[in-house]
Formats: sequence, structure tokens, C-alpha cells
Amino acid sequence: MKKKNKKIKEIEKKSKGFFSEFKAFIQRGNAFDLAIAVVIGNAFSKIVTSLVNDILMPFISLLLQSQDFSGLALNIGKVNINYGIFIQNIVDFLIIAFCIFTFIKLMNKLFKKKDEDKKEETEVKKDESIILLEEIRDLIKKK
Repeated sequence: MKKKNKKIKEIEKKSKGFFSEFKAFIQRGNAFDLAIAVVIGNAFSKIVTSLVNDILMPFISLLLQSQDFSGLALNIGKVNINYGIFIQNIVDFLIIAFCIFTFIKLMNKLFKKKDEDKKEETEVKKDESIILLEEIRDLIKKK
């Protein structure tokens, strides 16, 4: 009986430790950032998929006379090689990769511009005494 109680207490202690670790993990910002990234990524995926399927693929179908390559197949005896699905997946990947690349490039430009604006603001807001001291320092360095 004492062995069972001891084992039960040991299991309770381990589970409390596990749940306290889990609670600490959840409360860290990383878990929330990851959850937000997954939700935004899922929404962005829907946008990109719609862009590919509803806007870009119809234009590609005008050029190639086929909107969907997945129907292309090669029959060799009893074996069916669906190379069209592979081609369709490559086309989808390239379009999605290009869209993501363009989006990231745009975001980098926006953030870079904001950083440059902040840098200019900090440079402009220097106190006159600091500017004067910097000029004196530069003059001393020249001598």
C-alpha cells in the first residue's frame, strides 16, 4: 500500500512539474508569436491560393490553352504516370514563391523606409549644445 501511495505522489509531482513547465512555455511570448504567425500564414495562404487559382491561372490558360495540367498522363501498359499533376504542382509552387518573394520585398522596403525616417528624426533632434560640443571635438581632432 505504501508503495502505491509513493508512486502516486511521485506521478503527481511529475505531472505538476510538467504542467508548470507547460504553463511557463505558454506564457512566454514565443508561443503567442508562433500562434499569430500560424493564423496569419493560414490567411495569407488562402489569399495566395486564390491569386493563383482565380487570377493567374486563367491568364496562363489563355497562353497555354489549358488551365489545369493535372489531366496530363502517360499510359504505359497498366501503369498510369500522372506527370501533369507534377507539372501543376511546380507551376503552383513557382507562382506562390514569386508572390511571397514580392510581398517580403515590399515589406522590407516599407520597414526600411520607416527605419530611415526614425534615424532622420533622431539626427534632427540633437541639442544645440551637443552639436557645439561635437564641432569642438572635431576641431581638436584636427589639431
